[in-house]
Amino acid sequence: MEISKGIKIVDLGLKIGKTLIIGDLHIGYEEALNKQGVMVPRFQFKDILRRLTAILKKAKPDLIIVNGDIKHEFGRISDQEWRETLKIIDILQDNSKKVVLIKGNHDKALGPIAEKGGVEIADRYELDSGKILILHGHSKENISKKARTIIISHEHPAVSIREGPRVEVFKCFLKGRYKGKELIVLPSFNLVTEGTDVLREKMLSPFLHQNLDDFEVFIAGDKTYNFGKIKNLKRFE
Repeated sequence: MEISKGIKIVDLGLKIGKTLIIGDLHIGYEEALNKQGVMVPRFQFKDILRRLTAILKKAKPDLIIVNGDIKHEFGRISDQEWRETLKIIDILQDNSKKVVLIKGNHDKALGPIAEKGGVEIADRYELDSGKILILHGHSKENISKKARTIIISHEHPAVSIREGPRVEVFKCFLKGRYKGKELIVLPSFNLVTEGTDVLREKMLSPFLHQNLDDFEVFIAGDKTYNFGKIKNLKRFE
């Protein structure tokens, strides 16, 4: 499904020409939870590999951009992060000509991993002669006049859908406006949690500190579903 002209949703990623964009894998999340005394099984990496392999098979990209937070720990690199992040980088490199890691707020110690994996780190990345700007979205940024579309991650958007007494939460893409420009928000590739419920929870990204009623919601399930605008979904809450 096209979320915008020339921009297609492929499961949890976006495809623009021969470029694939994913974000917020948060590798090492389970280990971090275990250290906090929260005992969760470490199933995420296996699920990421399975889902990522299917996306790569569909997208067949030349360029892959990981839009921030490929790893979870803010500081030191955990053993799980070293091992699993390098494995993911190897898979991305095997399925493309170039891999770029956009720095997210969890990526302060990303340098050694990127150096060992032989991939580029950037604060932002431009496509289509600067008309498409890709950045993580955790802080305010200067946006050039030539940018028409901004693509961010960071927020981990999800939406709760009620059917009678039952409520389910689904990862979703958001599409709206930011200072007159098109804004697209990626769902997270963290498969342990669905993310931040846009109908109930406070948004973190400064790009989303605005009225979101007219933002469109695209649910990433077994296929992509356009659920219309947030204001219409609020009526059923």
